[in-house]
Amino acid sequence: MAKVLTLDEVDLEGRTVLVRVDINSPLDPETNVFLDDTRIRRIIPTLNKLSKSKVILLAHQSRPGKKDFTSTLGHARELGRLLGRNVKWVDDIYGKRALTAIESLEDGELLMLNNVRMDDEEVSTKGDLDTMAQTSIVQNLSMIADAFVNDAFACAHRSSPSIVGFTNTLPCIAGELMNYELTKLAQALENPKRPCIAVLGGVKVDDSVIVADNMLRGDICDHIWVTGGVANLFLYISGINIGEININFLKNELGDAWNETISKASGLLTDFPECIIMPSDVALNIAGNRVDHSITDLPIDGSIFDMGITSIQSLSKAIKSAGTIILNGPAGVFEMSDFALGTVEMLNACAESNGYTVMGGGHTATLVSQRGLVSKMGHVSTGGGACLDLLAGRTLPGLASLEESAKQFRFSISKPLDHQ
Repeated sequence: MAKVLTLDEVDLEGRTVLVRVDINSPLDPETNVFLDDTRIRRIIPTLNKLSKSKVILLAHQSRPGKKDFTSTLGHARELGRLLGRNVKWVDDIYGKRALTAIESLEDGELLMLNNVRMDDEEVSTKGDLDTMAQTSIVQNLSMIADAFVNDAFACAHRSSPSIVGFTNTLPCIAGELMNYELTKLAQALENPKRPCIAVLGGVKVDDSVIVADNMLRGDICDHIWVTGGVANLFLYISGINIGEININFLKNELGDAWNETISKASGLLTDFPECIIMPSDVALNIAGNRVDHSITDLPIDGSIFDMGITSIQSLSKAIKSAGTIILNGPAGVFEMSDFALGTVEMLNACAESNGYTVMGGGHTATLVSQRGLVSKMGHVSTGGGACLDLLAGRTLPGLASLEESAKQFRFSISKPLDHQ
């Protein structure tokens, strides 16, 4: 478990607190109405903890060049609606208008700044912590704030000024959502109940192979069950001719990562031949129809779009008998009803399991939410890339920043904030 400062350890009453959140949300392309407010709801526990502080929210929506790249005015209004109290907003990030609005805050008031990715430095700055600390957003806001709270777990894998720039300038504290994510994921990664299995699918095959490598070599998981594009890659490496159309799809998806991914996956099959479980049958899209075939029948002219029935039953049984299940990515082309069976049954098995189930972020979290299964899972992560990087054993810049800041700033919950 990461050694970070939490809100329970500090006294921020009456203090001016910067809070970085990730409330990047899907918007209706025509009206900009929120299609899902989940991420906004998830920051409310942190704001409740800071109810006696002057709170300045730093947030982003999408990124430059995308259609849903817009101001955070709508986010401020939506948050105010959910909280039942006013959330002020300023069309500025760290300029005179922003600083004036911050200085006028009373204890318990909330102010949301405009989209931090409207600042060129936020988007383009690369380098070490000192470089990040020299950016205008960090220099200007550090002068007016007493502490920085990072509650943006979904951005923890990003190294940008608003995530890591305050490391050495202000006490940096993990928000409630950040701490919750780290605690729940640590439960699966550091002391999993056995047997522990990981179910890895989707088309981010290179990332999934790195996750599998970390989990097997780190003795986190007993078995890796592969589905989707990940399964196709391992079938191919194991000597199964999956057909030219499926091989070319993998090559196009992996691009420059093809050789490295093949090498790493081959090493896993050599070192852990009994631990990687591949499908015994697959469902192909043949003239728009689902046709199940044993892998011994391949190659067949058609795209592999799902696991076959026998493989689905085997995976469901394994999930229900596992002590810990870590799942990331769909089992097939779930957007097409004929090929959603593997993904649906996989999620249903997780919901019915007595084991501790961890659902990765991104598409996996969305699917769980759409099927109304969130309450039946042990943990559904809010972070796609951040969760994946953590599972892969990669360093998360946002987490490393919190750990580094915790070493520098020591203060008690019963004492005023100490900047020494």
